[in-house]
Amino acid sequence: MRKIFFAVSVLLFLAVLAQFYFAAVGAFDRPRDDDSFALHSVTGMAVIPLLSVLATGAAALARAPGRLIGLSIAPFGLVLVQVLIIVVGDAVAGGGDADTGAGALVVLGLHAINALFLMGVTGQVMRRARALAAAASQPATAPVA
Repeated sequence: MRKIFFAVSVLLFLAVLAQFYFAAVGAFDRPRDDDSFALHSVTGMAVIPLLSVLATGAAALARAPGRLIGLSIAPFGLVLVQVLIIVVGDAVAGGGDADTGAGALVVLGLHAINALFLMGVTGQVMRRARALAAAASQPATAPVA
């Protein structure tokens, strides 16, 4: 089960990496329209949360330490923060298609910073899951008499 946990954690990390790529694709798409960030939205709203829940379940079944199990669900929470940042930023901007004001840009800029936290957390989950899987495959050493 520890190898499965590691495999899911790798998929989670790769999904976050793809999320950065899809954000760049949307930002550089010309002309930019509602579909520019479609892959970014699907990955962020469905793929990352699903993989985070699967990683958490796999960590629990692999009898990982409690902190690692908690860290595995953290990407789900950080995705919720991403959505909250967008909602608050849009509220500060006043909605609609008007120019985004400076206050809204300050809030919306937090989206990128939170994404860096998301990348760091998924990297930590993957690193720790790898160590857990490697420890399970090590033969037990006999005590020295």
